[in-house]
Amino acid sequence: MNNNFITVVLSMLILALLVCLTVFGVNAYKELQNPTYTTGVEQLEGESSSIAIREKIETPKVVEQTSDEIPSISNNDNNITYQSSANNTRYFYNQLDEYSKIIYDGMASNVDNLKTGTYTIRFGNAFSSLLSKNNGDQILETSYQSAIEAFTYDNPMVFYLDPTKMFLNIKTTTRGNNKKFEVSLKNSGNEKYLAKGFESEEQINQCQAEIEQIKNQVINQLSGDTYKKVRQIHDFLVENLEYDQTVSNPNIYNLYGALVNRDCVCEGYAKAFKYLSDEAGLNCVIIVGDATNSKGQIENHAWNYVDLDGTWYAIDTTWDDPIVQGGGRLSYSHKHKYFLKGLATMNKDHTPNGQFTDGGKIFSYPTISNSDYR
Repeated sequence: MNNNFITVVLSMLILALLVCLTVFGVNAYKELQNPTYTTGVEQLEGESSSIAIREKIETPKVVEQTSDEIPSISNNDNNITYQSSANNTRYFYNQLDEYSKIIYDGMASNVDNLKTGTYTIRFGNAFSSLLSKNNGDQILETSYQSAIEAFTYDNPMVFYLDPTKMFLNIKTTTRGNNKKFEVSLKNSGNEKYLAKGFESEEQINQCQAEIEQIKNQVINQLSGDTYKKVRQIHDFLVENLEYDQTVSNPNIYNLYGALVNRDCVCEGYAKAFKYLSDEAGLNCVIIVGDATNSKGQIENHAWNYVDLDGTWYAIDTTWDDPIVQGGGRLSYSHKHKYFLKGLATMNKDHTPNGQFTDGGKIFSYPTISNSDYR
């Protein structure tokens, strides 16, 4: 009797297993014929920056979409690396996480392609492992924002982009339990991600040529030790640039407005000083934060730190080029009031802030000397 009972039980189990296999086979066949996909498109709008000087770097947009088919991605896409062509110290790049560095390097190696305003940088499945995690998309969004911020302040020569018009596109394809993620950086629709006033690659190349001509004139005239080169770059900007009081003219925040139009606000001064310092082989970073003006008012501001033979000092070319009421010329000492200053001097009216956008990464700055350069 026991043997008969066991035989019946085994028969029922085998029958149940055959039924399960049949159902699974039918569903698998249907899946192959009609794969299922994730749904929904999420567009994260740019957050307004709390500081005007940073208004050009709002939180970038991330778009998630589905694909009609499993993308064909070569194994070489799993570990994408890029060689940056940036001619600078990439100070902020060195503070990024691995995901931010992939995005940053993708932009740095495509600075010429980005002039079209429509070029798509494809990262393949470099972020697949990250996006497979529950909060992977949130981590990638944060890394993307940090990459944009670091790239913008490390590379003043890339003056023609508007990061708020760029989208990190995440294409997700699902077939059963298998998900594929393909990430790219692109424009949205027919809108180019070029900054206002720049329309074509040809125009940007012409603007770059104008900048290069001025840069060559400045760099070729530099002479002496590091201190003299820093002073000559500082003096060129103070003597040739004008502070824009309208805050409405084009390019007042970028390198082109500073060196070619000779009309800019403090961000333009700071980017011009970094660019010329980079080209002269000097270590320099852009600093953003708050400053207290002569009227006791706190305003958004940008200035620079420069490495002088192993010691960092602060330079504020904007405040060394004040607007003189009634005309006249400034004395040499007044034009160098904020030239190679230490912490004790700068802390009186300058407060650095390494957080470029609300909720963004907090970057660190070099530690400057406590005392002024003597």
